[in-house]
Amino acid sequence: MTYQELCKSLASRYPEREAKAVIRYLLEVGYGLSMADIISGAAESIPSDEMGKKLRRLLNGEPVQYVVGKAEFGGRIFRVTPDVLIPRPETYELCQWVKEKEREERKEERGERREERDYSILDIGTGSGCIAITLALDMPQAKVEAWDISADALTVARENAQELQAKVKFEQVDVLSSLPAHGGLGWVSIISNPPYICQKEAAEMEQHVLDHEPHQALFVPDGDPLLFYRAIANYGNKALQKNGQLFFEINPAYHQELIKMLDEMGYSEVETRKDQFGKNRMIKAKRT
Repeated sequence: MTYQELCKSLASRYPEREAKAVIRYLLEVGYGLSMADIISGAAESIPSDEMGKKLRRLLNGEPVQYVVGKAEFGGRIFRVTPDVLIPRPETYELCQWVKEKEREERKEERGERREERDYSILDIGTGSGCIAITLALDMPQAKVEAWDISADALTVARENAQELQAKVKFEQVDVLSSLPAHGGLGWVSIISNPPYICQKEAAEMEQHVLDHEPHQALFVPDGDPLLFYRAIANYGNKALQKNGQLFFEINPAYHQELIKMLDEMGYSEVETRKDQFGKNRMIKAKRT
């Protein structure tokens, strides 16, 4: 099928512009074709039965990232399956904030022999491993550990770490249950993009997310939207180094409640940051 025919085949599911974007992603990420290859007709060499299966999945509403088994995150390609959330650009903004704060600390501590410091980072609810792996690759001086409750998600994360040659220690941990103690000096940073969507918000979500992405990684009970933040912040009060920091991706609807909770738990310098879409999407807090 030609590129134009592929785009038209999705007309019943997507608007024209979105259909073109989906097909480009399928061909570029799934098959490694450049736009020049696509224009020159390279897509026509793909076996029709193989392409037909992928198109049927797309017409069924399955996200293109799951169809090709790959998602872009911060300029890197990560393997994804329905066992993990598809990495979002907003989450990469959280990684950038962590790196920005580390650079600021490094400038302030030029007089220290920093290589002797136990600079350790924990990613809670790692999913595909996108946060932990990104930080491990971009901050090679850090020791990075990542937790998830899902064994299947951890399998995906470990494969991504191996493929991208990132040094990350992965552990299966239920953050709402017993948490392992941290040896050494404590974590410098704890980062998490935990489940934060209330069940009552499901009606406002896109259907393809509800149908295909793991609900365990998406939803919290309506009566306790801060469930995971509370558990992680309680752990942080015990396991963070002095002046260690929490970094959260958040539900904009509850950012004021989260600020209040962190303040009441003794955290300081609580700061909110907006994402590229202008929504309150990230929070940082310091253990003092």
